[in-house]
Amino acid sequence: MPEEQRGPERTGLSENSFLGDSLLQRQWFALARSREVVVGKPIARQLLCVDVVLWRSSEAVHCWRDLCIHRGAKLSLGTANGECLVCPYHAWEYDTGGRCVKIPAQPKVAPPPKARAQTFEATERYGLVWVRFADGTSEGAIDLPVFAFADDPDFRTMQAGPYRFRALGPRVIENFFDVAHLGIVHAGLLGDPERVRIEDYEVAMTDHGPEASNIRIWQPDPDGTGQPAMVTYRYWASGPLTAGLEKLHGTQRFGILLQVAPVDAEFCEARMVIAMNYGQEIQEAEIVAFQDKVAAQDKVIVESQRPELLPLDLREELHLRSDLMAIAYRKWLRATGMSYGIA
Repeated sequence: MPEEQRGPERTGLSENSFLGDSLLQRQWFALARSREVVVGKPIARQLLCVDVVLWRSSEAVHCWRDLCIHRGAKLSLGTANGECLVCPYHAWEYDTGGRCVKIPAQPKVAPPPKARAQTFEATERYGLVWVRFADGTSEGAIDLPVFAFADDPDFRTMQAGPYRFRALGPRVIENFFDVAHLGIVHAGLLGDPERVRIEDYEVAMTDHGPEASNIRIWQPDPDGTGQPAMVTYRYWASGPLTAGLEKLHGTQRFGILLQVAPVDAEFCEARMVIAMNYGQEIQEAEIVAFQDKVAAQDKVIVESQRPELLPLDLREELHLRSDLMAIAYRKWLRATGMSYGIA
């Protein structure tokens, strides 16, 4: 069978390995840019092997299972009038709480209590729509990630992605933490192949995951001025599939929040929030295009990695001191008990 036609058996994961992972149920995942979800235009997404619909009422954004309980039609093919989501098949109308309030075929009969859509938590932050399957009152519910740069009015923020990987989330996050590849995979963009030595750096464990500080990297153009420099970075995990970095270089500050959402047993999608307090003259499209190029280079490498399930037994692969953050990430994943994407 051609490679592009191979299905979920490629990873050996099943739908149940998502739905049975309580940690994934309690996490927030970024599924769209806020500006994509407009009144009157529901959009379809897939998360953890579940088809969902995102739609906007006059007051909030909503995420439901993309399924009408009547005959199983996709609600994302319907319309949203600002107060209700309308099924495309028989025009059943569901209010913002998921309750069916109108059945045109039986206008004089109140819809039965069972006529409800399955609803999930949805909110907006940093220009993205975030979704969580578990209720916020559930034990162990994970908070939305915090990205201080994006909360600072002196910083401009923008969103990049989605970047679809034919790989599983932990491999994408670990690649983000891997500073030793910057001068090789991203030569001329994020590093110099003649200056790839990684000095010793520090890793600590925090309440939200591992954090690496004082990582020094030689970069050809860290500030967009055309002048190369040695730049110091901090990397951190905000959750098993959410990570961040900040550039600590003079007064010009730059940061990225990366969120990876599992789509199904074969693919995941990464979205980014980018924040910077300089370069107001640089067009957002130019900054995003740069990140698109970096992501395309990463995609080739990450999709080639074997095994596809990230090995948490450190004896399975060879590790160096420059891999300290990746080692800490793997140890932490073991401690979280997450089963998705790891071996």
